[in-house]
Amino acid sequence: MAAEGGGKETNEIKTQFTTREGVYKLLTHSEYSRPNRVPFNSQGSNPVKVSFVNVNDQSGNGDRICFNVGRELYFYIYKGVRKAADLSKPVDKRIYKGTQPTCHDFNPLTATAESVSLLVGFSAGQVQLIDPIKKETSKLFNEERLIDKSRVTCVRWVPGSESLFLVAHSSGSMYLYNVENTCGTTAPHYQLLKQGDNFAVHTCKSKSARNPLLRWTVGEGALNEFAFSPDGKFLACASQDGFLRVFGFDAAELHGTMKSYFGGLLCVCWSPDGRYIVAGGEDDLVTVWSFLDCRVIARGHGHKSWVSVVAFDHCTTSVEDGELPAEFSGSDEDFHEQIHFGAGRERANSSHSRLSKRNSTESRPVSVTYRFGSVGQDTQLCLWDLTEDILFPHLPLSRTRTHTNVMSATSPTATGQTVTTVSITSTTNSSGTNGKDNVSDGSAGGNPANALPDPLPRSNSLPQATNPAGGSTPNSHTGSSCSSSSSKGNSIIDSAFIATKFATLSLHDSRKERNEKDHKRNHSMGHISSKSSDKLNQLSSSRTVKAEAAKTLGTTLCPRMEEVPLLEPLVCKKIAHERLTVLIFLEDCLVTACQEGFICTWARPGKVVSLQAF
Repeated sequence: MAAEGGGKETNEIKTQFTTREGVYKLLTHSEYSRPNRVPFNSQGSNPVKVSFVNVNDQSGNGDRICFNVGRELYFYIYKGVRKAADLSKPVDKRIYKGTQPTCHDFNPLTATAESVSLLVGFSAGQVQLIDPIKKETSKLFNEERLIDKSRVTCVRWVPGSESLFLVAHSSGSMYLYNVENTCGTTAPHYQLLKQGDNFAVHTCKSKSARNPLLRWTVGEGALNEFAFSPDGKFLACASQDGFLRVFGFDAAELHGTMKSYFGGLLCVCWSPDGRYIVAGGEDDLVTVWSFLDCRVIARGHGHKSWVSVVAFDHCTTSVEDGELPAEFSGSDEDFHEQIHFGAGRERANSSHSRLSKRNSTESRPVSVTYRFGSVGQDTQLCLWDLTEDILFPHLPLSRTRTHTNVMSATSPTATGQTVTTVSITSTTNSSGTNGKDNVSDGSAGGNPANALPDPLPRSNSLPQATNPAGGSTPNSHTGSSCSSSSSKGNSIIDSAFIATKFATLSLHDSRKERNEKDHKRNHSMGHISSKSSDKLNQLSSSRTVKAEAAKTLGTTLCPRMEEVPLLEPLVCKKIAHERLTVLIFLEDCLVTACQEGFICTWARPGKVVSLQAF
């Protein structure tokens, strides 16, 4: 439940916190919850999730909020920092029997003041398309559970599409749907379209168009969350096997991989410019991974239990652009050995459009601060600043160091780390608290918490040209996997339609369908089920975890703790009584939610206004 710690002050719930830009304040009158405001008994229920959409209402109050609490789903007009929440007037409320909503997503392309398209995933595997403004239910997908019987862990509209959406399940599979197609009355038959390192993509064999268009099988165990890159071209997947896998979405090509320090990965997000990915999970760490270099560039330690959500703050991130020769191509290190730093640069605010030059060779960020946040089962909110001394450790700083500290990289021996990792993983308890502190505290030994760190050694940057001891070449199983996606590659979505029309033409040799027991895997997504089958799955996988940790630790897939900078949080505050499940950054506030069913609004500095009546 609450984070462990001695003393009353440690367990006190914070209602404000201070960063370099000012004070963030909790707006108690802008709290959303069930109408009775009674804390929800969350025992055995799915995590509370929140989705936002803007319907472009001319009144200036176009934000809408959707959240699930247990068997209930609510849809409200979101008044944010402007007005107090009126919980007595939900636009729509639904109560489900026999299943619970687990996740949801609005389509921003089709949203209007009169109609919105909302996808809702359920614990029994179904996906529902509803319009909470019109109070209509349009379609139910996987209604008979013929496609997948396991819990829906994540659902997202494909960026730029009004009809395509992607659904992940705890079976480890993802499915691409088209809202215009039916799901059929029989179980789908698949044929292999593409196969790679621990993933496969199948197309549905059918003489007529039907769902799903594609089936992805990714890693081992549950696929806990996925996230599209800002330009919609790449897909990052966080899996229970501890791997982050990044794919080129249209061509289904594996771009790169990363392994958690131990345990499963539960959450993932992209930086606004698409250059960095942050993942969090059961190792209590946040891990920063470079998309361009396909390597871990930093880890952050501040949580005392599993990390539930990570998210970038696009409003606080800032970039100063530098010009790049038109013909240049290479890694960040190569680039910064060639670039000239004498030119004047103008600081830019971090709007999404400003940072959208993600893979452009015309300009590269030189001076940059990325702000991201994380919340966890320890009930704590952490804010982090990722600065240029971490991103580009070989270069002199072009501005003053920010408040985010970098802990000196001293740690126990590799053998000690491996043994500790295995013992903690195999004894994780049902509350999600796994006692990781002794590992991270050891890795930060000898440095005062607020002391300025010594300059990081060159080895901390892990240049891609060199392999750590025990490592291997890129694209191997234990080394870094990073391959560039060809712009001329055929789209797998197009291939799926072709295969539907010409079902008799086999693209590859047929493969055996995955055993039905794959659908019974129900590893943790953000909470631990008490079902005996889950416990058996965890015990049976402990040997695999040991073997995997031994293979990857010390390679570019999973550097040792002393091989990459270790960040301390800019802010680390206990803000709830129950585990936190939501963190969303909006223009004038940030939104958090806990498992008790309370959705909290934190006004940004200078954004607090006198709350008006309903």
